[in-house]
Amino acid sequence: MDVTERILGIILPVFFIITAGYIYARLRGEVVKTHLFSVNRLCVELLSPLLLFSALAAKDFDLVENLPLMLAGGLIAIGSACIAWPVARLLGYDARTFVPPMMYNNCGNMGLPLAVLAFGSVGLSQAVALFVACSLIYFTLGIRLLESGRAEGRQSHWDMFATPMMFAMLSGIVFAACRWTLPTILLQALRMIGEASIPLMLIALGVRMTDMNLRSWRIGLVGALVCPLAGLAIAMMIDPIISLTSVQRGQMYLFAALPPAVFTFMVAESYKQEPEKVAAIVMLGNLVSLFFVPLGLCMGL
Repeated sequence: MDVTERILGIILPVFFIITAGYIYARLRGEVVKTHLFSVNRLCVELLSPLLLFSALAAKDFDLVENLPLMLAGGLIAIGSACIAWPVARLLGYDARTFVPPMMYNNCGNMGLPLAVLAFGSVGLSQAVALFVACSLIYFTLGIRLLESGRAEGRQSHWDMFATPMMFAMLSGIVFAACRWTLPTILLQALRMIGEASIPLMLIALGVRMTDMNLRSWRIGLVGALVCPLAGLAIAMMIDPIISLTSVQRGQMYLFAALPPAVFTFMVAESYKQEPEKVAAIVMLGNLVSLFFVPLGLCMGL
């Protein structure tokens, strides 16, 4: 099986599951959308945090070794936001809608398996490091941006660290730094629960696609292009500066080329921040990743 077939094997199932959610919503009508908020809340508050914690608490995750890569991932996330902000202003998009998906790419449910396929088992630990760095930026700066300009529901600077995702991330970092381990059976159970978030998020995205209109497709296409192009541009800028191994460098470019994360749609739905537009960005972003992911691999390898 060549690289193209491997990439298709990761990306195409994503579209099949999204399509299943779309068809189901069309057949069942508004009753599906009525219950969508509960599904999103389950993913945001329980399933996704457990997925992140179980990845960090795994025995093969080395925090110190991956610090340079985490720095690179954080700079790519911040740099992508800095590029996306003027694009949003220029085109008249709400920055709270457009910028957060540019900061948080699909480094979880797409990046992790792609890293294993491209770099073998050693690639998983490094992909987790990038996942953590990107999540840390999104759940601090990204959530702060989403809350900006809102009269109600704004968190204090410290409250954001009490959110389930941040708590799971910080707990996982402590486990990794202290080399603490959980019983294998318990860790496997947590991982299985967390992995349930992946198909649920994709089905929810398919349901939300039924609300898209022509304007949503326009912002979707712009976001689908800006996310990987900005990421790759920042990666090229920091490549000579940060000392990375050859495999870490390949991981950085693969990470930079990934499309916006499905999770950003879940958060936009939770904040009622134009979720249909974020859904378009995520959907089209994953579609054009058929071109940008191989490009990122070529640049990194």
